[in-house]
Amino acid sequence: MPGSKTGRDRLAQVFGQDALALCRAAWSDTAPVWVREIEAVALLRQVLVQTYSIRTDARGREVITKRDADDEGVPPGHIRLASPYDPDARWSAKGDDLFWMGYKVHLTETCDTPAEAEAEAEAGTSVLRLITDVHTTLATVPDVKATAPIQQNLAGRQVAPGEHYLDSGYPSVDLVVEAAGRGISMVTPLLADHSPQAKAAEGFAKSAFRIDWKARQVRCPQGTTSAGWYPVTQHGRDAIVIDFARTDCRPCPSRTKCTNSVRGARMLTLRPRELHERTTAARTEQDTDSWRTKYALRAGIEGTINQALDVTGIRRARYRGLPKVTLQHIYSATALNIIRLDAWWTTDPLRKPRTSRLERLSHQLAG
Repeated sequence: MPGSKTGRDRLAQVFGQDALALCRAAWSDTAPVWVREIEAVALLRQVLVQTYSIRTDARGREVITKRDADDEGVPPGHIRLASPYDPDARWSAKGDDLFWMGYKVHLTETCDTPAEAEAEAEAGTSVLRLITDVHTTLATVPDVKATAPIQQNLAGRQVAPGEHYLDSGYPSVDLVVEAAGRGISMVTPLLADHSPQAKAAEGFAKSAFRIDWKARQVRCPQGTTSAGWYPVTQHGRDAIVIDFARTDCRPCPSRTKCTNSVRGARMLTLRPRELHERTTAARTEQDTDSWRTKYALRAGIEGTINQALDVTGIRRARYRGLPKVTLQHIYSATALNIIRLDAWWTTDPLRKPRTSRLERLSHQLAG
């Protein structure tokens, strides 16, 4: 590829002109129908439509140009083709530093509680951890969209109360799944309150207001009652907008701690009662030491991710298409389980400290 942006743009222009000429030839009246039914030809046409636009300049000439990233005509990432060879591969990113093209894989394995781990350490024993679930998605599927199918798979098994599982995606967030009775609960941090007061850790955050669900009123920390209660739909979800009167907020001595709104009155957005109460309880619980200890179990899944990367090369897809890549990930997880079972039945490396290659070489030279 050319080193300069000008050179790359010029080459992209040539690519677009060639693709347009090929597609017009394939879809011409004289071309046989079977030509356009070839998968590579169909993908070429889709890439052309998603990447380029055809316009007419002031002289009436046809001009093909590459679509700008800020152009409204650029399709969203979940349907935009990223490879001319794999129609399911997608570009994705996590944060500002991690970018990749391909898929996501979520691995779930068994684990032990901190109390069990402590007892095993005292007894000189260890627990065999096996991968119980593999869930592969497109790279653009948010991590939160994968938790429901993972929980459904776990719920479909005969899990014992108190049994724990670790789940992680590469790249993805980690979470702990705890079996309780006939159901399971997900132990993972809940998104914090994004209000300016909560972010600044000063003033009156949403948790400082008292809600009377029956009377459909909210009381502020200064004792003022809300003036409006409006059920609405925001981003396709039910919500409740709470409005306080300007005549109450403007003369309030704590107004600067409550709101910096131009209208001078505080507004709140609540979720329906059941969801709001669950959210409040979860945020309260995750501030406890017991919850932090339980969530610390997630660190164990990082070893599984590293083992999958180093031993099976799970980072690189060997096949094309989501179904085949899913099968590859299942084979990789099966291989890891076989390796762990073999080690458990023979050497039990979980109780044996690892010896590096350099250390083994030094022993050989010394002998």
